[in-house]
Amino acid sequence: MTYEYKVVPAPVRGVKAPGVKTNEERFALALQTAINEAAADGWEYIRADTLPCEQRDGLISKTTVYQNMLVFRRAKPASGAPKMKAQRQAPAIPTTPVAPVVTPPAPVVTKKIVTEPEPSAEADDKPKDAAAG
Repeated sequence: MTYEYKVVPAPVRGVKAPGVKTNEERFALALQTAINEAAADGWEYIRADTLPCEQRDGLISKTTVYQNMLVFRRAKPASGAPKMKAQRQAPAIPTTPVAPVVTPPAPVVTKKIVTEPEPSAEADDKPKDAAAG
């Protein structure tokens, strides 16, 4: 079973009430009231602790002051699985089937190499003068 805890400052002064005369009785009533208010919200009183607290005293100096604290606990609601650190959600998977995307193959281009025909021997036999004239 896991618990959650609550820490509150203890009362520093007593509470006046009819029939409560001494300082001790007034302080006890203030403490009793604080514990009963927390118990009404489901908190179980565990203990009172005196803890050091560092406070500023002027501009540059610090002083240690002791604070009285009341410690309470209550059971956490039971869950099926232990709590884990939050993780990023995976992207949603579509529920309808999606056809795979098929890219057609690139067209094949065939190049025909064309060479110029060599001049024939007959063209070389003609006299150059005849061609000119």
